[in-house]
Amino acid sequence: MAKSITPNQIKQNNRNLIYHYIYKKKKTSQQEISYELRLSRPTVTANLTDMEKDGLVIKNGLIDTEFVGRKAAAYSIVPDYRISIGVEILKNEIKIIAVSLYGEKIDRATFDIAFERKEPYFETVCRKILEFKNALGIRDEQILGVGFAMQGLTAPDGQTILYGKILSCTGLSISEFSRHLPYPCAFIHDADSAALSELWVSPELSDGFYLSLSRHLGAAIISKRIILSGKHGHNSTIEHIQMRPGGAKCYCGRQGCMETLLSLESLLKEDETLDDFFRNARNGAFSASGRWNRFLTDLADVINMLHLIYDTNFILGGYIAPYLCAEDLDFLYERIQQLTPFAEPQDFLLISKMPRHSITIGAALPYIQAFLNKPDI
Repeated sequence: MAKSITPNQIKQNNRNLIYHYIYKKKKTSQQEISYELRLSRPTVTANLTDMEKDGLVIKNGLIDTEFVGRKAAAYSIVPDYRISIGVEILKNEIKIIAVSLYGEKIDRATFDIAFERKEPYFETVCRKILEFKNALGIRDEQILGVGFAMQGLTAPDGQTILYGKILSCTGLSISEFSRHLPYPCAFIHDADSAALSELWVSPELSDGFYLSLSRHLGAAIISKRIILSGKHGHNSTIEHIQMRPGGAKCYCGRQGCMETLLSLESLLKEDETLDDFFRNARNGAFSASGRWNRFLTDLADVINMLHLIYDTNFILGGYIAPYLCAEDLDFLYERIQQLTPFAEPQDFLLISKMPRHSITIGAALPYIQAFLNKPDI
């Protein structure tokens, strides 16, 4: 026998429908909500009054509407009603960002703190997070959680680092951080974090192969808008595929891995910045332009191999993404066409839509998504 829906469930469902409609529209009127959701005006009015009282929505000026002859009061959600914090843990610095319910940056900060698997390090990082939060005037109850993007593979529940050779943090527990913070905390692999950001800003994206071209090479396979983790938690670890046996040593201990060809450490000279490198490369400086052509050639070789395995779009993201241009894509397509047996259309290489702060924002997004998916907003 089917269970009947209670009046409270109907009321909660109406509230969720109205909130999500406002969230999607960003600015709308009572009349439009009532018409589009097929809800009575009294129902809409009562819910808006309650949500405004709870701090979920706010009146946001006036709006033109086809349903009345004059401008109507506009409603929007309160983007900072709840906030998530993303933290990127690197060898010599940390990056912190506060993100609104729209996944947009509120503010960010970086601190030069060298990673150490010691209690004083965890205490210092968490103190910086709290100081950052306090400087923004954010209340504890606003914070949904803190996501830590790590250069390492993480357990599915985000509580443990399964493989962390770069920072020597294999086996690290999230409790080392969470014991100093009054919020839910979780780890996320930095490449997955960047891919989550891409999914957030690309609602049309269903499947793809995300390449994170950053300090270290990383990747994520996206299938039906889900990031695949694999049977043993090391899906998409293309950085450890050996391309040149006997080549440069990778941090994994082997030689000639993709990591040694397509990371910033392989591209830049010591103390050279990306801005300096690309300024020189675009101006034709021999050293920089030569290194860039070699990097693109290696990238094309890698993409061709992966594209033969997974015929999908390839999204070029990470720290290098903001510097990529149409000329670089042409170079890649030309090289790939020389390698592949197929007449490939030039339609599968995409530059990330979210190249700035993608890792830190992505670390914060799971908590935002969980809040929006709640059945009882």
